[in-house]
Amino acid sequence: MQNKKWNSRIVCAHAFTILIWGTAFPGIRMGLEAYTPEHLTLLRLLIASLILILFSLIYKLRLPDLKDIPVIFIFGALGFTIYHIALNYGEKSVNAGPASLIVSVTPILTAILASVFLNEKMKLNGWIGGVISLAGISFLSLNQGDSIQLNSGVFLILLAAFSESLYFAFQNSYLKKYGFLPFTIYTIWSGTVCMLIFSPGIYEEIVAAPIEITLSVIYLGVFPTVLPYIALAYITSHAGASEATSSLYLTPVTACFIAWIWLGEVPTFISIAGGIITILGVVIAHLTFKKDNYKQIESEKVW
Repeated sequence: MQNKKWNSRIVCAHAFTILIWGTAFPGIRMGLEAYTPEHLTLLRLLIASLILILFSLIYKLRLPDLKDIPVIFIFGALGFTIYHIALNYGEKSVNAGPASLIVSVTPILTAILASVFLNEKMKLNGWIGGVISLAGISFLSLNQGDSIQLNSGVFLILLAAFSESLYFAFQNSYLKKYGFLPFTIYTIWSGTVCMLIFSPGIYEEIVAAPIEITLSVIYLGVFPTVLPYIALAYITSHAGASEATSSLYLTPVTACFIAWIWLGEVPTFISIAGGIITILGVVIAHLTFKKDNYKQIESEKVW
């Protein structure tokens, strides 16, 4: 009986993470109707940081070592500041569904970086999966509206994915030291501090924005930016890192469906074909990860 309850909780955590992260991309599109990409990022991260301060006080999160703070700021800039600004600018011209599909190549980029700079072996199928995903992205880059044309926003979203892959590729030693959730909280805070240079004008934008759009930004700050990380920490602590990441490949599918219902973004044939090719490449690359790497990751701290 206990085993069933255990499994049902993990399934619920998976479903919650997929659903909430799937709403992030349509939520960004809605937020951009009244906010600049910089102010959207700043407001979202400010809300998330305030919630995480309360969370950290309740659970008595220890502060990082002073010598690690500069590096944590670099990680925060890569994983949250640059990532969100580039993604927001990209979504000004790229629909939510294709944007989520492009971001889904982040694990492949992470694996390539680890292979090149950290001497972590990447099998041939991993490279094949990467090439297939890039082919899918090339389809997505040509798809907007009824005509076929090159969309430069795709390259900004690729920049966001690359920035996030840098964040993931080089964080292992800090995950071992601090744990998954504390390190994520530190980097969200530092990414928020980096965004404070964009504070001028945000009050006027909040006042001028329709209430429903501001509520969508608050939602982005509370839900996609905070709660999925807590759910992932729960899954990782009970089932391991490989289990925690395995179902996240459903996030783009969820994002496409929610964007269709919420924003009326009906996927075209080219976007569907490009999405299938992209996800196929990501799955092929994912299946090449070595079991030894999973065991190493699963032994790391969560909290």
